[in-house]
Amino acid sequence: MKRLLGIFMTVALTASMLVGCGQSAAAPAANTSAPAEAEAAEETADAAEPATTEEPVALQGVKAGFIFLHDENSTYDLNFMNAAKAACEATGVEYITKTNIPEGQECYEAACELADAGCNFIFADSFGHEDYMIEAAKEFPEIQFCHATGTKAHTEGLANFHNAFASIYEGRYLAGIAAGMKLNEMIENGDITEDQAVMGYIGAYTYAEVISGYSSFYLGAKSVCPSVTMKVTFTGSWYDETAEKEGANKLIEDGCVLISQHADSMGAPTACETAGVPNVSYNGSTATACPNTFLVSSRINWVPYFTYLIESVEKGEKIATDYNGTIATGSVVLTDFGTAIADGTKEAVEEAKAKIEAGTLHVFDTATFTVDGSKLDSYMADVDTDADYTPDTEVIKDGYFAESAEGFRSAPYFDLQIDGITLLDVAY
Repeated sequence: MKRLLGIFMTVALTASMLVGCGQSAAAPAANTSAPAEAEAAEETADAAEPATTEEPVALQGVKAGFIFLHDENSTYDLNFMNAAKAACEATGVEYITKTNIPEGQECYEAACELADAGCNFIFADSFGHEDYMIEAAKEFPEIQFCHATGTKAHTEGLANFHNAFASIYEGRYLAGIAAGMKLNEMIENGDITEDQAVMGYIGAYTYAEVISGYSSFYLGAKSVCPSVTMKVTFTGSWYDETAEKEGANKLIEDGCVLISQHADSMGAPTACETAGVPNVSYNGSTATACPNTFLVSSRINWVPYFTYLIESVEKGEKIATDYNGTIATGSVVLTDFGTAIADGTKEAVEEAKAKIEAGTLHVFDTATFTVDGSKLDSYMADVDTDADYTPDTEVIKDGYFAESAEGFRSAPYFDLQIDGITLLDVAY
């Protein structure tokens, strides 16, 4: 879930950094912790791919290329960087990275440079990179191009272009439980009343990925703290430390007693630490910088996907058009908990996690939320990203909204405004 018409940065293209080592070793089996049904679903996804014009072939060695929107100062990009390094070093694969690549023609140029450098697969990490990756994929049909968190792979029909994401809404739901437990503690201690259990949330844009994220976080908190409400503000940028800090301070001044975010800087967490307000971060722990306020963070673990790519390219196997990792595949994880969590938090989170993995708890269970005061019985979502954005697919099944479900697309499409959440700024 990223970068629809994102930030056009003025930062120049950075020099490529060549890292890695020697001959490619045999890659371990991807997603070894996945249950049988996940493996079957993956086979189904492969079978549903459009007819190929370039059959993949086995390679003696693999060389990977990675394109990142920002650098290590962005928690979002750093999460990808760490995963790329871990997967490639574990499998002995040589790799090249390019950082600070804007969501413009620079992405196409970077992809072409990586192709010319001999990369067998090229991955880009930001939603706005997608069109430029598609352009490069058409030019280099023998190279595999993979992209997070796009929406067009299943409609483009290119054998060498693929989208990937993970059910991060599950992780955000679990992080929301940690937030709700903290609110309960504050109520029990007399720090706030039940009607003062108001959370704040810093969002980047009003895209489905962000809406899915803050809605799942809110529902997680509500599952343990029924009186909770939430206010959301937007910055209009995936990475703007000043705007994110200002947004957090504004929410705190407006009565929010706990803050979370879908933005990539340390702006909001540091504002919370200064104000003594509990904080749930994203894409990595902020415990070192915020020892007194950090609760937990959810993130996508990209190692399983990158390992899967390496193995697929190495063996000449087809790559899923839309890959969606889950908690069960190790693709959605929480960081270690901070010292500020409430008693019983770990147990509550583990219980909910077990139910999600077992399929007995669904994050977007329609019995747990309303839209304009009504329960949702049907919703036609646009999961095909056609030119007119025409809602075309029923996504309510068995009493829950099937977000990023098998057979649809991997990128989020939950774009409902549920009751209990107030948007303070919808300019983006």
